[in-house]
Amino acid sequence: MADFVLALDQGTSSSRAILFDHAGVPVASAQSAPGGFEQIYPRPGWVEHDPEAIWQSQLETARKALASANAAPGDIAAIGITNQRETTILWERATGRPIYNAIVWQDRRTADLCRRLSDDGHADLVAARTGLVIDPYFSATKIAWLLDNVEGAREAAAGGEILFGTVDSFLLWRLTGGKVHATDATNASRTMVFNIHTQDWDDELLELLSIPRAILPDVLDNSAGFGETEKDLFAGAIAITGMAGDQQAATVGQACFAPGMIKGTYGTGAFILLNTGAKPVASKNRLLTTIAYRLRGETTYAVEGSLFIAGAAVQWLRDGLKLIETAGATEAIAEGIADTGGVYLVPAFTGLGAPYWDPAARGAIVGLTRATGVAEIVRRDDGQARFAQDLLAEIHVGALQAYHQRH
Repeated sequence: MADFVLALDQGTSSSRAILFDHAGVPVASAQSAPGGFEQIYPRPGWVEHDPEAIWQSQLETARKALASANAAPGDIAAIGITNQRETTILWERATGRPIYNAIVWQDRRTADLCRRLSDDGHADLVAARTGLVIDPYFSATKIAWLLDNVEGAREAAAGGEILFGTVDSFLLWRLTGGKVHATDATNASRTMVFNIHTQDWDDELLELLSIPRAILPDVLDNSAGFGETEKDLFAGAIAITGMAGDQQAATVGQACFAPGMIKGTYGTGAFILLNTGAKPVASKNRLLTTIAYRLRGETTYAVEGSLFIAGAAVQWLRDGLKLIETAGATEAIAEGIADTGGVYLVPAFTGLGAPYWDPAARGAIVGLTRATGVAEIVRRDDGQARFAQDLLAEIHVGALQAYHQRH
């Protein structure tokens, strides 16, 4: 019997790989270098990644984790993939070459398109079919932008020469040598063109955004046969049997299997998911209805609250303002002063998520005086975790109320 499962965790800021034994204990891991791969900001509100950098960083960490444990492909029972959701990549079917950078979930370039869709009265249709609000956060308007703005993309897509995927699909395509074009139900549910009730791509929404169905991946359960890796990647083939978007993977990882259970996680952003069981629940508090997981063809739904910036604000202190050398330094700095002296930071660097859904919002620091220094800004920024907790607690109450009203 194989000894390990290899988990690939492709996040917004870095890539990781972890080997787990039969008891679920991590025995080896590797993470991309501090700072991860490059965060690309071509214009205000635009956020991109190089898909090749994503692929190389994930492949390298996987190889390092295997080498650290001296593990061969025959020692690995399976690979599971979790990924930054909504981030959108289009690539050539024949070569696997991306036609443009990955447009990251934080990107706001399609705000005008989203506004037009809402103004034209499509918000209720989108909510009813997908459980989502119309927002640049999701993949659909990113796909439309790429098809309309990359020369020749729409014609190539119509001819079946271009494929779409979120990061999981792109990694799967590369890992299998282009043999498998698939995603899972959780990632599909974040595209804004997947009907969470019929469990299929929605033709009316695809037509609304002029997205050809032919470019879309097959949608499988979270636990399914996703193919196997090319032998030359790891000196042997390894089965790929699991896939889930990062927040849904965290929901499963934190064992939120019963309706009413909630998980909250803090990474680049901060997200809560409330398990609502076999029935989708429509929030009255501008939260999202989404798929928590789908196993053996049975779908479990969730209500989600999304904050776009949490740990990314600390990363901004380090890499943008260069006020700190390491993210961990914020704790000592924040504890070194009694309060912020009235300084307050609004981390709307990429708009505001739940419950505001305002793509035009931008970050601000207010309450500055001559006495304000680095420590006050760091403390206020470090306090975004507490701000997130307060807001998520408020969202918890609204989500629970919605759940109990339904049940």
